[in-house]
Amino acid sequence: MYLRRYFALSICLFGIGFGSFDIRSTAGQAKELSRDRLLEYVDVNQTIHPVTNVKGWQLRRRSVVDAMVTIMGPLPAPKSRTPLQVQINEEVDCGSYVRRHLTYQSEAGSRVPAYLLIPKDALQGRCRVPAVLCLHPTDNRVGNRVVVGLGGRANRQYAQELAERGYVTIAPAYPLLADYQPDWRKLGYTSGTMKAIWDNIRAIDLLESLPFVLKGPVGAIGHSLGGHNAVYTATFEPRIGVVVSSCGLDRYRDYKDGDIRGWTSDRYMPKLLAYRENLNQLPFDFSEIVATLAPRPCLIVAPLGDSNFRWQSVDRIAADARGVYSLFGAASKLKIEHPDCDHDFPQAMRQMGYRWIDAVLLKNNAIPPKSKQGDHQS
Repeated sequence: MYLRRYFALSICLFGIGFGSFDIRSTAGQAKELSRDRLLEYVDVNQTIHPVTNVKGWQLRRRSVVDAMVTIMGPLPAPKSRTPLQVQINEEVDCGSYVRRHLTYQSEAGSRVPAYLLIPKDALQGRCRVPAVLCLHPTDNRVGNRVVVGLGGRANRQYAQELAERGYVTIAPAYPLLADYQPDWRKLGYTSGTMKAIWDNIRAIDLLESLPFVLKGPVGAIGHSLGGHNAVYTATFEPRIGVVVSSCGLDRYRDYKDGDIRGWTSDRYMPKLLAYRENLNQLPFDFSEIVATLAPRPCLIVAPLGDSNFRWQSVDRIAADARGVYSLFGAASKLKIEHPDCDHDFPQAMRQMGYRWIDAVLLKNNAIPPKSKQGDHQS
């Protein structure tokens, strides 16, 4: 059942099977295309054509995904989808919801720590509710605990607030932070980024297995590391129906005045280091990655005072990607907000993100989340 549904969604989002269009691997062609002029694609004869419709965009999208795979490594094969074998370590009553600390098997030889927050109405069988994947920022001490309200910086407790709002939320740990230290090379990965993407995909599998979670799309939200982790995961996972990314990205070419070393550690993508001296040859950039999300709603929060990711660069990304969204008649579904703050996810922006999630996940649901307690400052 899952594989049939995933394949059907892939036809829409990944451009599989468009008759006369040849969609063989185009990773080697990506360098022929501008990272910013997204409404172009290269055919198998190395000829550049304009993108004038959604089918044409699917060809370009395929080349973007292929290019990402050359750096991140491939998504694990279907046989890697082992039984989750969930083990609950702790359960805590948090008032309107229950918080469980658990681990799940994302693949053979790897168990992922995560927090699962469940509204009591759902847990007690009174309703079924939508779910949100909550991805945490960089924190080598608190890790994923910060998004469930267990320490660390303020304005990061979005998994807690969404649970108070009535959603089931899951917050997996990110590889090589705090107490989660998988050997991704031994597991066969090329990057920590792809290991994280796969762990997140398996977290969505876990959500789908729960009887109190409504079937349908899930949301993805994250700040900083979690912000780009959400975008990367949504590129490869069509079950994500809405993305909220705070302080998570600018163009690689703009990051730290072109010093991309921050993206090349084991936690991220070591292969990007090969492009340090020649950023114009980068095989992909965030304009293309954000465009792969179309036509799904995407809210990007880019503060004016963020010293990590520059808001002007985010505006350039949005200008490029909005042309792709327009092909779907969905230009308004890509939104950029510039709060006057530093590298932060302030309350007003979180609440806006929650409303974006509501608009997608509650749109066709007969039983919406009951509580709106997330609308207060925690």
